[in-house]
Amino acid sequence: MNSNADLLRQLKIDKSQKEAPGEGRPTRTLLIVGLALLVLVALAGGAWMFFARRPVEVQTATAVAATSSGDAGAVLQATGYVTARRQATVSAQITGALVEVLIEEGDRVSKGQVLARLEDNALRASLASARANAAAAHASVVQAQAQLDQSMRDATRQESLVGRGLVSRQLAEQTRTQANTYRAQLNAVRRQAEAADAQVGVGQVNLDYTVVRAPFDGVITDKAAQVGEIVSPLSAGGGFTRTGVGTIVDMDSLEIDVDVNEAYIGRVQPDMPAEAVLDAYPDWRIPAHVIAIVPAADRGKATVKVRVALENKDARIVPDMGVRVSFLERRAPAQASAAKGVLVPATAVVQRDSQSIVYAVADGKAARRVVTAAAQPSGDLRLVTSGVAVGDTVIVSPPSDLADGAAVAVVKPTTP
Repeated sequence: MNSNADLLRQLKIDKSQKEAPGEGRPTRTLLIVGLALLVLVALAGGAWMFFARRPVEVQTATAVAATSSGDAGAVLQATGYVTARRQATVSAQITGALVEVLIEEGDRVSKGQVLARLEDNALRASLASARANAAAAHASVVQAQAQLDQSMRDATRQESLVGRGLVSRQLAEQTRTQANTYRAQLNAVRRQAEAADAQVGVGQVNLDYTVVRAPFDGVITDKAAQVGEIVSPLSAGGGFTRTGVGTIVDMDSLEIDVDVNEAYIGRVQPDMPAEAVLDAYPDWRIPAHVIAIVPAADRGKATVKVRVALENKDARIVPDMGVRVSFLERRAPAQASAAKGVLVPATAVVQRDSQSIVYAVADGKAARRVVTAAAQPSGDLRLVTSGVAVGDTVIVSPPSDLADGAAVAVVKPTTP
């Protein structure tokens, strides 16, 4: 019992002994520092977990077939518009009121097809009058011919009578003179008949002018007048007279006019292969070639016009469409046939562990692929013969720390 009491007294704190100043503070400081370190470690771990799971923002491009890529081997690009080398605003050759308009926008017409008709009552009456005058003139010719024939017979008869001494020489000469007069009158009425026939021709031409016909095969792109309006080949100041009935375009004559900066015009040559992409159909590549370089420069824009022919014609191509033209290098047939595989941006192929690597995107994650790539890039593109298929999405300029299977977010996809 005493021993237990002694032990309790030893465990009892003696309040008479006070803690010296400064004692115990290092211990508390160590505790606080330890707690702060634990908090920092926890925050760092949470941040690492957050950023590790956060998708990496990347830019991507679509792999395209080497034989269909227009930019492969492109030495220059320029923009322009589709134009028609053969188009016309059709009008009447005389002034008149429209009584019939037989066209609408989008109609296909053939050469000689009637497009419109003008009011023609006055011209028909004039033509009828000219034909009547011509008929009268021809009747006068018949009459003069009959008189001449009779006069010639009388002159012959008088000559025979003079030989037998039955009539005087003077009477025979008068008969011959009268026959010559009838001959001159016949010539005069013949000329009058010819003039009357010419007037008939003029009247017929004027009547034909009331019918507006298509000058060539094409498509109506604009209907400029309606029934009841007056059309004239001359421009009227009042603004109520139409100068055209409609516009017809020969779709087979469509081509492209592009403006090339004069600093780069030396890269373009006649018959040079090219490829056109319409703004309306960005995924449609149209084979083309250079027709001619127009020998004139635009001083204001410092450009030279280049005419480009479209090798494939299609109903989707219409005048004034915006178009981008890529002028291509001339390649030997052997080189062209050897280009098999896909084209990707040159920056999409990187070196990792002495291997050519491309990171593809599948289900929102980066997929590392070992590829076989051409030794030298073709412009901004590079030929990949294995490891990537047409249509695969690849990452452009992948980060050096991008891991296989990492989540990615596409910022702005591009097309080679």
